[in-house]
Amino acid sequence: MTPYDEPMRLALAQARKALATGDVPIGAVVLGADDTVLSTGRNAREAEGDPTAHAEVLALRRAAATVGDGWRLEGCTLVVTLEPCTMCAGAAVLSRVAKVVYAADDPKAGAVGSLWDVVRDRRLNHRPEVVSGVLADESAELLRVFFADRRGDGLLG
Repeated sequence: MTPYDEPMRLALAQARKALATGDVPIGAVVLGADDTVLSTGRNAREAEGDPTAHAEVLALRRAAATVGDGWRLEGCTLVVTLEPCTMCAGAAVLSRVAKVVYAADDPKAGAVGSLWDVVRDRRLNHRPEVVSGVLADESAELLRVFFADRRGDGLLG
């Protein structure tokens, strides 16, 4: 058990909600410096017809609005069910989150160590701490079932 299990469970609940709109089941939570939940998000590219409507981006936008002190999320933690892509890793860096916590690795598009390592690039002026593997099996299984169903394997019923 890690200190991020409960926030990750909340992110997984958001990911499951994305299934209703046909979006890839990825969820995100932003925690404040005091570990309170500032915002949540889930993939909504299909629902909103927006290629940037990734769970992380939506959660970061909502957290910034909640904080109401500009765009900087210093001291905050981004918790997400899948390793962020380049866009989302860049958004985490640019928003100045202190930490990125993710569940499953994404060897095809991950930008927090798998394919690229945007968040730890020494050329950037901010590098959040990274914690990986929190409830990874549960997240990976949700994604596996989703994509099997999309291929017609019928795992979702």
